[in-house]
Amino acid sequence: MLVRSYRTVSPLPVRAEPAIGGLLSVALSCGSPRLAVSQHPALRSPDLPRHDPAARSVPRPPGRLTVPTSLPPFGPDGAHRVGNVARVSGRARQLFDPESPPLTEPALGDVPTAPADQTPTGGRPDALSIGGLYDEVEAALQGAFPRTRMLWVRGEIRSISDHRSGHLYMELVDPDHDGGGRPARGRGVPTLNVKCWRTSWAPLRHALAKEGIALAEGMVVDLRGTIDLYRTKGEVSLILAEVDVTALIGRLAAQRAQLLRKLKADGLLRRNASLPVPEVPLHVGLVGSPGTEGYRDFLGQLTASGFAFRVSVVKVRVQGPDAPAAVGRAVRMLSRDRCDVIALVRGGGARADLAAFDTELVARAVAESAVPVWTGIGHTGDETVTDIVANRRCITPTECGQAIVHAVRHWWALHVGGPAALLARRVPSYLADADERDRRARRAVVTASRHQLAVHRERIRARASTLARSTPARLDAAESWVRTHAARLGPLSVGHLGRQEERTLSWRRLLAAYDVDRQLERGYSLTMTADGGLVRSAAQVEAEQQIVTRFADGTVRSTVEGFDMRHEEED
Repeated sequence: MLVRSYRTVSPLPVRAEPAIGGLLSVALSCGSPRLAVSQHPALRSPDLPRHDPAARSVPRPPGRLTVPTSLPPFGPDGAHRVGNVARVSGRARQLFDPESPPLTEPALGDVPTAPADQTPTGGRPDALSIGGLYDEVEAALQGAFPRTRMLWVRGEIRSISDHRSGHLYMELVDPDHDGGGRPARGRGVPTLNVKCWRTSWAPLRHALAKEGIALAEGMVVDLRGTIDLYRTKGEVSLILAEVDVTALIGRLAAQRAQLLRKLKADGLLRRNASLPVPEVPLHVGLVGSPGTEGYRDFLGQLTASGFAFRVSVVKVRVQGPDAPAAVGRAVRMLSRDRCDVIALVRGGGARADLAAFDTELVARAVAESAVPVWTGIGHTGDETVTDIVANRRCITPTECGQAIVHAVRHWWALHVGGPAALLARRVPSYLADADERDRRARRAVVTASRHQLAVHRERIRARASTLARSTPARLDAAESWVRTHAARLGPLSVGHLGRQEERTLSWRRLLAAYDVDRQLERGYSLTMTADGGLVRSAAQVEAEQQIVTRFADGTVRSTVEGFDMRHEEED
């Protein structure tokens, strides 16, 4: 695995002449013979070989590590050795010392000859071991970056791991790189591994949490520490000692302001706040982490209210790297469920624990919700972007529960409790008035009834007396009327019966004159078909039809052989 160097700004003065940097920032490739060296002009180091040291006209900057020039020559080219290093090729010499003359490359097909000082086994007596190489690199690093020298480095966090051992490990990338922190084809992104031991990370983490900051991927941070060479992996890393909190707070505030401007430009800043809240929000969608104090406080307010709340709970993590996506999904799910109101609660804690509610993912989910969202996040002084875009902000989960209960209680008091209380106050007087009216009515009814009874009693007594006096005379008159009518009834009945008997005899004579038998006796006959139907016209019979002729003394059956129709002549 290739561990690349991380670019820094060197505090050393820059020489006017072109120069190759020394071993200021070194990265070793495991299994690779290459030695990557920073080429910043300001990192010129005297510990590298030069072709003609005596020809230098510019004095060396003071305070640098100087290597004596009286070392024995390495070969016929007169180049000096720097420590125990091996011979370098012409291309490598050009990399480390651009002032050296170019060497001629062997022609194609030439067989290289072994140096005179090569051992019989093929090795070189002056070849460095890996440990020796690291000694040289570490010496160069210590010369340029002593343990007492603290460097400020700016980078973007690509990965971060808060290890269970208490140590912190981060990987930084150059935020100014053209690739934007992502590897590009054919070139690498400058990276730097950062370590912070638990003895330093614990107070740093506490200080960051106090300021409401949590280090996360994608953040650009300014870190201060010392350079360290990890010999096992051959990598250069930064041992973290300090974080520039002021710059980090400024960046977070700028990101927050940018997010608010973006939401306002998209018309989402007050969108959820404009949604009407139902008068009786009994169906509550709850987004929170069960078992937390804020979750229990919110539900406690609903339970103690005595109202029949229906709570749809979506359990989520409210802090950590996965919290924004989980909270956003939960809000959208409850929005589709069409609750009366969505409560987004999170108990108090460090300001950094509320970072999920400052993310665009959660803010957009709340702003775009079709259901009003009420938030109860943190404590009194905490205000997140989610609080700003929500329909209503409550300072704590307890207050959020109280606000919902208050809304229901207000409706209850206005439409049920108030009228009931008013009725309870007025019912006793209403009942007392009704009772008094009832007593008066009863007394009036009793008095009127007694009066009516007395009047009707007197009237009945008078009528009884009148009847007693007039009854005998009326009975005598009625008896006389009955006798008179009885005397007239006998003759009238006899006369009437005689007249009715004469009328009956007249009807009998008339009926006898129209009797069929009498007509047959006078010589008439009746012609009928075989089934008894009366033949009234010749058109009713057909040839070969059986007919019956009835006479006074019997019947005759005959067959029709033919018939002639009589046609009346027209005038």
